[in-house]
Amino acid sequence: MNSSDSNEVLLMREGGIANLTFNRPLAMNALDVPSALAFVQACRSIAADPQVRVVVIRGEGRAFGAGGDLSALQQGTGDAALALIEPMHEAIKLLAALDAPVIASLHGVVAGGSLSLALACDLAIAAEGTRFNLAYANVAASSDVGGSWSLPRLVGMRNAMQIALLSDTFDAAEALRLGMINRVVPADRLQEETQALAKRLAAGPTLAYGRMKRLMRESFDNDFATQLDAERDAFRASTETRDFKEALEAFFAKRPAVFVGQ
Repeated sequence: MNSSDSNEVLLMREGGIANLTFNRPLAMNALDVPSALAFVQACRSIAADPQVRVVVIRGEGRAFGAGGDLSALQQGTGDAALALIEPMHEAIKLLAALDAPVIASLHGVVAGGSLSLALACDLAIAAEGTRFNLAYANVAASSDVGGSWSLPRLVGMRNAMQIALLSDTFDAAEALRLGMINRVVPADRLQEETQALAKRLAAGPTLAYGRMKRLMRESFDNDFATQLDAERDAFRASTETRDFKEALEAFFAKRPAVFVGQ
């Protein structure tokens, strides 16, 4: 196990799992410039580490995150907004480009930019009682951190418009019904269930996960023929990996495969 941290964001690596924790519990992990800068620095570190095979993002204290810290935007200038948005956008681009799956582990309040961040993750697991609100309309702002890209792809345009324009609060059961999250678990089991999922993914074929992630995301912009070509190329590349060869050997030997992420 090794770790590095700032005051605002903690990064701990345990085996192939990188745990990223927003650490402003007194502010319900609201995103300010120092936390955004710490987050992007942690994401750069993860992106540079080939040993990382899964990433878990969570929040310390009572909430995953309350969105942007409005006190940081009180001066009302575009520059103040950019100082917060630009590092967050760099961070989610880095996360999206990873082969490693990214899991959002959600509890308490998930609002605004924190919800957009959760939507940008590959998988999301939430505790019972978690409350969601996109919230931008409540402060007369449009979305950031990829919310306008992720939300309609997950829930469809009509639902996305309702969530964005009305900015109503809803619970984890509704988020699950809408397809915004993958799983709801008892609050006292959130950490255990998250780590079990992370360990399962960390033991998987990381390069194949990365190719599947890219194929899924690119499919919205490709016509069918282009997507078929992309699938062909990705599958061919997969057959040249160490994990693919291990999978075939394990299959014919009738034993479980042991993947190394290569």
